[in-house]
Amino acid sequence: MTNQPSPKMAGGPITIGDRAPDFTLNNQDEQPVHFADLIGKGSIVLYFYPKDNTRGCTAEACAFRDSYEVFKQAGATVIGVSDDTAESHAAFASQNRLPFTFERCQR
Repeated sequence: MTNQPSPKMAGGPITIGDRAPDFTLNNQDEQPVHFADLIGKGSIVLYFYPKDNTRGCTAEACAFRDSYEVFKQAGATVIGVSDDTAESHAAFASQNRLPFTFERCQR
């Protein structure tokens, strides 16, 4: 098995069961997180949202927070991704007591 994205992933939407492409994003501490380093260490819950501190996105993040122990006990890593700054992510995580990693995906 190679680590190359399928043609579908290279130009189309990702569907359930597809292998995620490798990527590196900076977290809220401005440290790089390499997706490839997480592979094989348990499940990965990767969720995308539009903006820190908006009503819907805060509710979504808090729902992950409220279930975080269940994810952790299952061996899953939870990562939230938006194009907010590291500073915004850090404040968002602190303000809402969010125990997981946030990463910045620049457009």
